[in-house]
Amino acid sequence: MFLTISTTGTPERPATDLGFLLHKHPGKAQAFATSHGTAHVFYPEATAARCTAALLLEVDPVALVRRGQGKGRGGAPDTALAQYVNDRPYAASSLLAVALGGVFRSALAGRCAARPELPPRPLPLRVEIPVLPARGGAELVRRLFGPLGWNSVRTEPVVLDERFPEWGDSRYVRLVLEGELGLQDALRQLYVLLPVLDDAKHYWIAPDEVDKLLRAGDGWLAGHPEHALIAARYLARHKRLTQHALERLELARLAEADGSEAGELDDAVEDAVDEAAADAAAAGPAVPLAVRRREAILAALRTAGAARVLDLGCGQGQLVQALLKDVSFTEIVGVDVSMRALGTAAKRLRPDRMGERQSSRVSLLQGSLAYTDKRLAGYDAAVLSEVIEHLELPRLPALEYAVFGAARPRTVLVTTPNVEYNVRWESLPAGHVRHRDHRFEWTREEFRGWAGRVAARFGYTVAYVPVGDEDPDVGPPTQMAVFTAATDTPKEGEAA
Repeated sequence: MFLTISTTGTPERPATDLGFLLHKHPGKAQAFATSHGTAHVFYPEATAARCTAALLLEVDPVALVRRGQGKGRGGAPDTALAQYVNDRPYAASSLLAVALGGVFRSALAGRCAARPELPPRPLPLRVEIPVLPARGGAELVRRLFGPLGWNSVRTEPVVLDERFPEWGDSRYVRLVLEGELGLQDALRQLYVLLPVLDDAKHYWIAPDEVDKLLRAGDGWLAGHPEHALIAARYLARHKRLTQHALERLELARLAEADGSEAGELDDAVEDAVDEAAADAAAAGPAVPLAVRRREAILAALRTAGAARVLDLGCGQGQLVQALLKDVSFTEIVGVDVSMRALGTAAKRLRPDRMGERQSSRVSLLQGSLAYTDKRLAGYDAAVLSEVIEHLELPRLPALEYAVFGAARPRTVLVTTPNVEYNVRWESLPAGHVRHRDHRFEWTREEFRGWAGRVAARFGYTVAYVPVGDEDPDVGPPTQMAVFTAATDTPKEGEAA
């Protein structure tokens, strides 16, 4: 039972960087004890032009049975002979996935202390698994790996017996994946999908398996068209755990659409007060509120004739990505205080895979909106989308001066929740804000009062735009203020 991971390189970026990423030296063959056998890592080839790492798992089928695992649900067939004579030592399965997770733990986590610049970099990868169980056939293999960024997903059926071709093909395939992906992404996909394709696990499923699935599926599973099948099979069709996993994946999908921090998801699940879920409930399943908010922002920027745009508090980069699709925006800068969020945004945007002209239009900066920053001066427009409500009220004046006084873009767009609309959400307990990190949520009157004071102080005019379906009694779910500079300099007497 084994798999190989190959990459190519250049003198500037040698293929042997694979050894740094896997934390396994290409010049050594190493062995690691597992609970069901021995895992070996070695390199059949290791040159600057091409490098291949192999993971070979030697399974002891007798030890597998004697440990009380490998039979019954999730293991080998529950007959005396089948417990000892089965495909576990030969075909990729959850045994190989567990070995992969143990041997390449640092690579799965995206850690490389010696070369920290390597993990985010996409590589030209070729992954080969000679014998892969495919319960569902080769078409299911393509459905699972096809949406994950691979340029090529090739499956070749393994015949039952070459001496008797009339017997036909077995349920096993040889799988070859080729494409430019980050190694961490590729390993996480394999960790999840190997047991899914085998549709069996060699150990009993505990509740912590849901957390393992979500960690390994972070960034790709929630949006996968087969996420329900993947969750069910990965969790050995355990109904309660599968339902729990699907609920959390749906919240992750909504958080992705809304721009919420991925790390806030577990807290939001426990509290059942996730802002992204509330947004989706407000707008209906067809067009999430997050999408309508971005559309409203883009429309306002086009109306203002903005070409050079700041996304202040850009989070995971959804708005930056939308701006990049419109060539009228010639320069786009995302700014956030969180390096984690900027890392996720960079992973989403993949500037290293853009053409030179496209990549020159976008940049990501770390910075706090509570301080003036010379880098932000001179832009046509700035966007503060769902940002101000995350600040403590006493810190708002600092943000106001940093954006409206020091940076002073010609146009500023500010969106924030309308707290009056919260009563329309049955899932939101009375008196709760939409997200646990919100320090406040304003009524329409409060928001207009604040915006009017800011406009008067810094020499702007302000107009108000509803975002989302407007309720006749409580207004829209999101309120947006469009500030337009009335003069080229701040008003005289403005506080510094």
